[in-house]
Amino acid sequence: MNATRERRRPSEEDERGRAALARERRGRRSEEERRRTRTQTKQSVRTRPDRHKEIRRRWVALLSVLTVVAGVYLVYFSSMLGVHEVTVSGARTVSADQIREKAAVPADKPLVRLDTDEIRDRVAAMPGIATVEVSRSWPNTVEITVTERAAIAFFDSGPGGDGVHLVDGGGVVYKTVRDRPQGLPELKLPKVSADDPVTRAVTAVLGVIPEQLLRQVTTATAQTPASVEFTLTNGKIVRWGTAEQTDRKAKVLAALLSQPGKIYDVAAPELPTIS
Repeated sequence: MNATRERRRPSEEDERGRAALARERRGRRSEEERRRTRTQTKQSVRTRPDRHKEIRRRWVALLSVLTVVAGVYLVYFSSMLGVHEVTVSGARTVSADQIREKAAVPADKPLVRLDTDEIRDRVAAMPGIATVEVSRSWPNTVEITVTERAAIAFFDSGPGGDGVHLVDGGGVVYKTVRDRPQGLPELKLPKVSADDPVTRAVTAVLGVIPEQLLRQVTTATAQTPASVEFTLTNGKIVRWGTAEQTDRKAKVLAALLSQPGKIYDVAAPELPTIS
C-alpha cells in the first residue's frame, strides 16, 4: 500500500445526506422567519387601528377647539350678530326717531355685548316716557318698547311763568304746552312735583275716581295728603279725602249729588255730609 492515503471521495449517499441537512436547516430558518413575520404582522395589525384612532381623536379635539373659537368670535366680536336695526313700539306723541336718537344704540355692536340697561335709562330720561323695556331680538335687532306718560291734570305757572304744564298720574311734570288743555282738571297747589306728597295724593285720587266723575272736575286742590277736594263743572265742591275706598265714596257721592248743597263731604263715606 502506498504510505500516503488517498483522500476519500464523498459517496453519493454522503452528498444526499448533506443536501438533506441543508434543506432541513433552510426549512427551520424559513419556519422561524414565517413565525416572526406572522408575529410582526399581528402586532402591526393591532397597532395600526390604535394609531388611526389616536389621529382621529386629535383631529376631533382640534376641530372642537376651532369650533368654539369661531363661535366665540362670531357671538362676541363679529358684526354678523351685531345691531342692524332698532325698532320702537308704543310711541305716539314722542317720535320713534327721537327715541332712537336718545337710545344711541351702537350700530354693528354684537348683541350679546350690548348694555340694555344703559339704553333703557337713556330713553327713560325723556320727559314724555313713563316706562321702557329694551330687549334683543336675534340675530340683529334691538327692540325698544315704551309707555308714554298720560296727562291727568295740568297747572298754569301764571303771569311771568313758563307756561302750562302737563302732569301725569304720578305727579310728574313732563311737558309744557302753550294753551290750557280741554277736558283736564287744573291743579291748584302751592307746589307741583312728583316729590311732593300732596301732589301725589291729588293725582292719585284723580287717577282712581270714575271716568264720568273725572270729566266733571274742573280744579283739584289739597292742604294735606288726606284732604283732597275738587270742584265740579256745576260749581259744587267735593271733599274726597284720600284715594282709599274709591268705589264706596263714588256711590255715596252719586246719591248725595241728587240733593241740594254746596259742599259734599265723602272723606268718611260711612258719615257723609252736605253743607
